[in-house]
Amino acid sequence: MTEAEEACPTHRNEQTKPTYSEEQVALDRSTHNSLKVSEDMNGTLKLAVVGVGALGRHHARILSEMDGVELIAVADPNEQQGRTVAESCGCNWTNDYRTLMKSVDAVSVVVPTFLHKQVGGDFLSKDVPVLMEKPLAGNVEDGEALVRLADEHAIPLQVGHIERFNPAFQELSEWTGEPKYIRTERVSPYAFRSMDIGVVHDLMIHDIELCLSLTQEMPTRVEAFGASLVGGREDAVQARLYFPNGCIADLTVNRVSPSPSRNIQCWSETGCATADLTSRVVKKFSPTPMMQSGQFPFDLAQSGERTIDELKSQVFGTFIEPQEVQASNDDALTAELSSFIDAVRNRHRPVVNGRDALAALRVAETVLECVESHCWDGTTEGRVGPSALLNFYSADSADGSDSAAA
Repeated sequence: MTEAEEACPTHRNEQTKPTYSEEQVALDRSTHNSLKVSEDMNGTLKLAVVGVGALGRHHARILSEMDGVELIAVADPNEQQGRTVAESCGCNWTNDYRTLMKSVDAVSVVVPTFLHKQVGGDFLSKDVPVLMEKPLAGNVEDGEALVRLADEHAIPLQVGHIERFNPAFQELSEWTGEPKYIRTERVSPYAFRSMDIGVVHDLMIHDIELCLSLTQEMPTRVEAFGASLVGGREDAVQARLYFPNGCIADLTVNRVSPSPSRNIQCWSETGCATADLTSRVVKKFSPTPMMQSGQFPFDLAQSGERTIDELKSQVFGTFIEPQEVQASNDDALTAELSSFIDAVRNRHRPVVNGRDALAALRVAETVLECVESHCWDGTTEGRVGPSALLNFYSADSADGSDSAAA
C-alpha cells in the first residue's frame, strides 16, 4: 500500500493516519528563531511588489498609501501592466526583480505559485523579509526550503492567508471555544486565474489554514474526493479532516460555481457560530441556562398540540439564545499588509508565518493525494482521480449510449 493510500481511506472503513512525522510537525508549529534586528527600522521602510497582476496591483496601491512606507518600485515582466501600476502608485517599474534586492527593506511577492520558491528564495537569501502570497509554495519540499531560509537568515516570512485578517473570522474565533465540528464552504465562478494550480491550492488552502488556527492541531486522518470540470486540475473538492481532540472539519470548495460564497461554521461547547466571510455577518447560537440545566418547566408527553406549537416558536429565545453581529468592514488586505510591516519593523513573528502556511500546505498535499487516489466505481480496478468524471461522458459517447438523436 502506498503512502497516499494509507493517508486516504478510499472505500475502506478502517482508521488511517497521514504520514506527518514528529519532525515535520515540529517544523510547522514551532516558533521562529530570534529574528535579526535591523540597524534602523523606525524610519520609512522601502518596499517593492513583485508581480502586479489582478492581486499584486492592490498590494502596490495599498502600500503606496501607507504611512511610514515608501513603495519604491514594482517588478513585472509585462511592461504595459508594470508601467501602468507604477505610474498610478508614483513609483518605478522594472522587469527584473533582482535589481531591487539591495534597495528594499521588505518585499511583497505576488507571482504565480510555481515561481514562489525562486523569487521568495532570492530575497530571503539576501536578508529581505518577504510577504508571500498564498500558497507558500507549489509543494511541501519548496515550502520547507523557504521556511528554512527564513530561519537561517532570521528574518520574517509572512504568507498571505488573508482570511485570518477578516473581521468576521476574528469575531467567530474569539467567541468560539475548543472546536468540535467545523464546516466551511468556499465557491466561486471560474475566474480563469491561478490556472497553474488546482482548487485545493487556490481556495481550500484558506480553509485548511483557518481550521488549523482554530484547532491548533494537525489532522490525524484525511478523506477527500474531487473532480476536474474545466481544466486539467481539480476544480471541485470535498474533504473531511479528523483532529486529535475529536474535532471533525468538512471543507467544500468549487471554483466552477454560478455564484460565490464564503462561509465558516464552528460548533463548540460554547455553542455554534456561523460567519459569512463576504457580508461579514456573524451569527452566534448558545444554549440558555434552562437548556444547559436540562430542567424544562413542562412535560412534552403531556403537552397538547397548542403547547407544542408555542414551544416551537420559543426555541430561539427560551432554549437557544441567538445573537447577530455585523463585523467591521475594515479591509482585510490592508490589515494583512499592516501586520507584515509591523513584523518587519519590530522583528517579531508574523501573525501567519511560514510555518503556519507550511502546515496548511502539508495538509493540502494530503488532500490532493486522496483526490488523486479516489476511485469512482467503488473498486480498486475502477476509474480513479479527479478527471475520471469527464471520462464517464466520453465513455457514454463512445459506446453510443447518447445516440438517441441519431
